[in-house]
Amino acid sequence: MISWLDLFGIAVFAASGALAAAQRKQTLVTFSFFALVTGAGGGTVRDLLIGAPVFWVQDWRFAATCLVTAGLVWVTPQHLWKPRALDWFDAVGIAIYAVFGTWKSLTLGVPLLPAMMMGVITACVGGIIRDVLAGEPSILLKPEIYVTAAALASGLFGLLLFVGLPVLPAAIFSATAGFALRAMAIWKGWAIPAYRG
Repeated sequence: MISWLDLFGIAVFAASGALAAAQRKQTLVTFSFFALVTGAGGGTVRDLLIGAPVFWVQDWRFAATCLVTAGLVWVTPQHLWKPRALDWFDAVGIAIYAVFGTWKSLTLGVPLLPAMMMGVITACVGGIIRDVLAGEPSILLKPEIYVTAAALASGLFGLLLFVGLPVLPAAIFSATAGFALRAMAIWKGWAIPAYRG
């Protein structure tokens, strides 16, 4: 179940990367590159930091999922995508990957607090790389709730595991909470107050 959630999270993030390329009328090669970097970027940084084999280098299914997703976005007419589709794909991706990144780190012996931080890195770094490559201001420099949603999902997951809840219900509840917070930020324009100096 966790493995399939991992692949689903990759596909969702890859779609957000491909959509960023679509908005800029790029080639299929650029679609594929954006999909791979966005889908695998956060997990790659996580694996390098915790000393694990880089997941998509070890298992061909992850790179294949990114490439297939890029192809599907490429053949879909752009007018079928809603204007904020990229944001919604991103919302699903950060919720799933914040939980998965925390879980993988814990299973490899990373202590609870750093494992939660690895969840946030897993969820956010791919989107940050995508924005930099696309020439967009990084989401980190905007007050809208993004990293906070990932932190909620990873932190809640770690807390629920710590108090003894089984992995699957803890994962579902935590990912849902993270997605709900990011969804409200997209829908209602919720943002964190900025520094006023």
